[in-house]
Amino acid sequence: MQKRIWMMGLTSLVLLTLSVAGFAQMAENEIDQKVSALLKKMTLEEKVGQMTQVTIQAVSKTRGSENSKHELDQAKLEEAITKYHVGSLLNVYDAAHSLAHWHEVITRIQDVATQKTRLKIPVIYGIDAIHGANYTREATLFPQSIAMAATRNTGLMKQAAAITAYEVRASGIPWNFNPVLGMGRQPLWPRLWETFGEDTYLTSEMAEAYVKGSEGDDNNVAAKDKVAACMKHYLGYSVPLSGKDRTPAWIPERMLRDIFLPPFKRAVDAGVHTVMVNSTEINGIPTHSDHYLLTEVLRNELGFKGFVVSDWEDVNRLYSRDKVAASRQEAVKMAVMAGVDMSMVPYDFSFYNDLLDLANSGEVPMWRIDEAVGRILRVKYQLGLFENPYPDKSLAANVSSEASVQTSLQAAREAMTLLKNRDNFLPLRKDMKVLVTGPTANLRSVLNGGWTYTWQGNAESLYPKEKLTILEAVQAKVGKSQVTYQPGADFDKVLDLAKTVEAARAADVAVVCIGEATYCETPGNIHDLNISPAQMELALALEKSGTPVVLVLVEGRPRVITPAVEDASAILMAYLPGPEGGRAVADVLFGDYNPGGKLPITYPRSSNDLVCYDYKPVEIDDSNKMNPLWLFGHGLSYTTYTYQNLKLDKKKIGEDETLNVSLTVTNSGKMAGKEVVELYLSDLVRFGFPAGAAVEAFSGNLPETGRKPDGAVHSEQRRSDLPWAE
Repeated sequence: MQKRIWMMGLTSLVLLTLSVAGFAQMAENEIDQKVSALLKKMTLEEKVGQMTQVTIQAVSKTRGSENSKHELDQAKLEEAITKYHVGSLLNVYDAAHSLAHWHEVITRIQDVATQKTRLKIPVIYGIDAIHGANYTREATLFPQSIAMAATRNTGLMKQAAAITAYEVRASGIPWNFNPVLGMGRQPLWPRLWETFGEDTYLTSEMAEAYVKGSEGDDNNVAAKDKVAACMKHYLGYSVPLSGKDRTPAWIPERMLRDIFLPPFKRAVDAGVHTVMVNSTEINGIPTHSDHYLLTEVLRNELGFKGFVVSDWEDVNRLYSRDKVAASRQEAVKMAVMAGVDMSMVPYDFSFYNDLLDLANSGEVPMWRIDEAVGRILRVKYQLGLFENPYPDKSLAANVSSEASVQTSLQAAREAMTLLKNRDNFLPLRKDMKVLVTGPTANLRSVLNGGWTYTWQGNAESLYPKEKLTILEAVQAKVGKSQVTYQPGADFDKVLDLAKTVEAARAADVAVVCIGEATYCETPGNIHDLNISPAQMELALALEKSGTPVVLVLVEGRPRVITPAVEDASAILMAYLPGPEGGRAVADVLFGDYNPGGKLPITYPRSSNDLVCYDYKPVEIDDSNKMNPLWLFGHGLSYTTYTYQNLKLDKKKIGEDETLNVSLTVTNSGKMAGKEVVELYLSDLVRFGFPAGAAVEAFSGNLPETGRKPDGAVHSEQRRSDLPWAE
């Protein structure tokens, strides 16, 4: 199996450093004492309420949209917090809010929590800020994670996370449901673009960068420009066997630990405060009921100290969908005893009622309730919510600052990955006549994808008009008089093909922008990895026109484009580059920026030939030739680099020793550029256990934990390492 180490070249980018005073970080022992004292004052009802999370829709009067304003329902809000003691809210309903409206929403919620309840415990509000504060209309948005992984630039990732944290907190929200640390090794999966790709090391590096950018180097989330991060979706969610979202994964224990667990371990080591659970199941066991993964591995092995939140409705789904619980109440018991501390219910108070009954009957013991609530309260104290739960309106002045926008633009530029450049066809001359065509050419939404202003990201009218589409960016680069636009095709239908071919013949180059419409989660499920027939017909027709074709791929997963590859003069992978993506594409096409991105995934040649770069020998032997279009790590440049003087400082190393590798990299071309130096390692002989030892070592993992077929372990043994445990 191949492994890889990579090093980022020096960058001249000057990154914005945000430093905003906040509450002093409370000492850990002081927080523990406060948690313990507060728990002793709380009734069972108040404790169960802290473990309950509902969506804002449950307390709203009207939904938000492109043309209508969201409104809270004060009576429903007060019922949720004063009657059911709800400790957490999340989400939008259904479109992004302005900063001013976020301030109103959060203020009204905290007014009820701190002025109309007995113990004045603040609510913790959570949001999916996946590529910037994407549910705040004024926010700086960034390339999606798959594009950030192409940059290989952990410093840039950390800075983007810091800006996101600042703008989320400026919205009045202290908790971000990100980063996604699933391994992007199933190209069909519709959430692939939320991952950092197929490589464990790269994902782990980005995980640490994101957590530290969000929470600060010292994890002082009480700082007014920091938030609590939430690593997700623990564990194995990203590789459903069918490729469909929220469907089963089958992952051997060794692979789970070798490939899927390390990024979560890195995030834990980086101090991440919360974790969200995998919505589906691994090896037949729904993760929300899996005590082995949620307690024995996550807490006892990885050392995670924060709290665990379920994903959307997934506690109830143990009963309604997964059929491992005989009733909704049994599902609650299974999840809580497995290690879920907070349930994203999300629409009603069923979890509250069920858990209250279970606690009163003794089926869920009080030590487990106190354990979960203590963890939640601890994070609330760490966030400084007890000192001030309200939005800091002074932060609004620096939301979407010019420096932040430039960081987003730089990230989009660095992500651009040049896949093909026959005879150095790119960069284009600025005096060329250009045809721009294709369904992704003149839409802002497709540059961003899902989780942008709306869940599916498809509300085109919400996108700021000052952000350029690819067409508009090309026009701005060379002048409108030199650019012709023909739609050519939408995602599923050819449009005026004859007219588009005629326009191509009158141009010096055809820039064909193809890819995917916006999608997120289950609505993004597909049955075929091939790009749509209409888009392929457009590309092939233009390649036959006699005019050189440059394909620009705007997509969240590697759609198969093999029939159009050979005759394309150049192919540029743009991923989902964010709102500055149009500018970044134009900068690369016309040579104002030298592309340096590297693929974070292996790009398949065929829809049923899906192999990652860290393959086993049997996957590429004589009968199983590996033949992707482009391997992980592929990416061309407009210049050339010479590698010389590769040296190792020793020939043999022990288990705990370090091997230093050095080399000289020279830009031997004629254009300035940035190179990512990647070091790949392979075992010539696989290291293994002595005969019989593997069986012995593995046999202790499952049976001795008391792991049941449904994954739950209803143990009465309490954890002893929690200061507030009685």
